[in-house]
Amino acid sequence: MNTLHFRRTAVAVATAAVLPLALTACSSGDSSKDSAAGSTPSAAASTSASADDSMTTDKPFGPGCASVPADGAGSFDGMAKDPVATAASNNPELSTLVTAVKQAGLVDTLNNAENITVFAPTNDAFAKIPKADLDALLADKAELTKVLTYHVVGEKLTPKQLEKGSFDTLEKSKLTTAGSGTEYTVNDSSKVVCGNVPTANATVYIVDSVLMPPK
Repeated sequence: MNTLHFRRTAVAVATAAVLPLALTACSSGDSSKDSAAGSTPSAAASTSASADDSMTTDKPFGPGCASVPADGAGSFDGMAKDPVATAASNNPELSTLVTAVKQAGLVDTLNNAENITVFAPTNDAFAKIPKADLDALLADKAELTKVLTYHVVGEKLTPKQLEKGSFDTLEKSKLTTAGSGTEYTVNDSSKVVCGNVPTANATVYIVDSVLMPPK
């Protein structure tokens, strides 16, 4: 990292990608006053942007995370200690998903899997499906299994991988992801409302719509 070179160009370069250089430049005592004055706002902006980027890579993010309990088995710390199906059962926002997983007989399959990603629809996501259709789906074990396994990818995915991704699911079809920062979509329609949630054997991205595998 060429700190001295950056000091001389800090005024012209003001992007989040140069945060480490900007911070070093601002702390230097031999830059000109004009240069220091010009770099301070960009450094502050870069600090905020970099903090956001860091947050999305190692912590849960998204507006839906506010509904996760602060402590107990359903909290982020609590979920991190349990395998994914058990962890989901402790989150009140995922109760319909848990019922569906039990109906399909997938609890042990999900809990015993290693290093997976689960796109977990909220209760509101299931509520978007007309009741008659949802009841029919829950009563059809084969079709329910097909839908639920479409929400599971056989590797742990980071937010960076979701920026422009295409992944094989356990159902054998592909799903796609797109986005950046704290905003991601799955299959161009389902939004991630709380992402990068760790469990003992999986990474969970809570989504606002149920994903339907291609026919």
